[in-house]
Amino acid sequence: MVIYTVGTFDMLHVGHLALLEFCKTLGDVVAVGVASDSVVNSYKPNVPVIPLDQREEMLKGLRCVDIVRPYHELEYVSACKELNVDIFVIGEDWGDKPHNIAVESYLKAEGKEIVQVLYNPRTSSTQIKQNVIDQRRGMHIEQAVSNIDENTQINNKYKNHMSEMFSTST
Repeated sequence: MVIYTVGTFDMLHVGHLALLEFCKTLGDVVAVGVASDSVVNSYKPNVPVIPLDQREEMLKGLRCVDIVRPYHELEYVSACKELNVDIFVIGEDWGDKPHNIAVESYLKAEGKEIVQVLYNPRTSSTQIKQNVIDQRRGMHIEQAVSNIDENTQINNKYKNHMSEMFSTST
């Protein structure tokens, strides 16, 4: 059986791994469609942090993934036909956009199955990115405080030095 799932797979994390390992329990071949930057940018405000070729390479390195193929249009029917997909695994955020309805109709007409999974609440690429931003902000704040402390120490040394110079000269 051929299992197919799609996604951005930016900032590959344990939630992605759990999804892909689950897919492997459903069949013999796991095929992963990886959204190109232009596809992601068509429905999200930012393009992925990790370039498409690197996201593909990381997915190919996983034992639970057999086929990795990018997609450059927000359309899934052609891949399902080419791969002769038996089960299409979708996430909980699957909506009723035209490209989703089209693949659902095709799979239903072909007698294929759609399995919807809940996302792993432990992590997400969006949360990882936000954590990095927050840490970076924290570093800037810590660095600024450190610079202020350092400048204060330098100023105090200078004041002490100047004070000693003027007190000894009088």
